[in-house]
Amino acid sequence: MSSNIILTHQEIEHKIKRIAYQIYETFVDEEEVVIAGIASNGFVFAEKIASALSSISTLKVSICEVTVNKQNPQDAIQTSLTPDEYKNKGLVLVDDVLNSGTTLIYAVRHFLDVPLKKFKTAVLVDRNHKKYPVKADFKGISLSTSLLEHVQVIFNSENGDYASLS
Repeated sequence: MSSNIILTHQEIEHKIKRIAYQIYETFVDEEEVVIAGIASNGFVFAEKIASALSSISTLKVSICEVTVNKQNPQDAIQTSLTPDEYKNKGLVLVDDVLNSGTTLIYAVRHFLDVPLKKFKTAVLVDRNHKKYPVKADFKGISLSTSLLEHVQVIFNSENGDYASLS
């Protein structure tokens, strides 16, 4: 199977900056926002968004790593911040690819147990194959693909970040 580049390093950088501006516009009245990334690629993407957001705004940006067992998403979700550290704050849950929505919906469910001021989601690639009623509030690209195709996002490679479809 051949692999086609769907987002180059430069395009990903542009998407990160655009999503950071959208988050800033959404949370402009807040003092602090938590960027929670789903391990592992979603967390790398979240770190990049948090860095871009810090460079364009006066918001205090906290980063949180969210660990979801993708083979058994009903397992307890682990976060690098305690619930008290994101309670009553704005939060953006970030992942690299939204495919069926399973990972995102279970992570969303975890955060619903804590009162938040505002809760949004962000993904780099939205594949439109959802099994659950979950949507990305901020997305880099929407892509109609077949179920047999695979989208892979590569961060921090020697050739720069990229996303491919195979």
